Amino acid sequence: MIDLPQLQKRIYQNKINKGFNVSDIYEEFCLTYGELSEACEAFIKKKDDLGEELADVAIYLLGLSEILGIDLGQEIVNKVEKNEKRLYVRKDSVLTRIE
Repeated sequence: MIDLPQLQKRIYQNKINKGFNVSDIYEEFCLTYGELSEACEAFIKKKDDLGEELADVAIYLLGLSEILGIDLGQEIVNKVEKNEKRLYVRKDSVLTRIE
C-alpha cells in the first residue's frame, strides 16, 4: 500500500531540492494539464510510455496537493464513497445522476 501523505511530502521535497516551482499555483495546474495531455497523446499514438506519462500526472497532482495542504489520499477516499452512493438512470442514451 502506498502512503500518499508521505509520497506527497517526498514529491514536494524533490521540487524544493531541484528548484522547481512551489508557489505559483496556476503554473502547477497548467503543468499538470500538460502532463495529462502528454498521457492522452501516448494513448492515442499507442506509445510504450503511457504508464510513465500517467505517473507524471499523479506526481503533479500529489505535488500540487502538498503545496495546497490537501491530503489527496483522504480526498480520494471521500470522493469514492460519495460516488458509490449516487444513483443514476439512463435517459435517451445519456447516464444522468438522480441523487
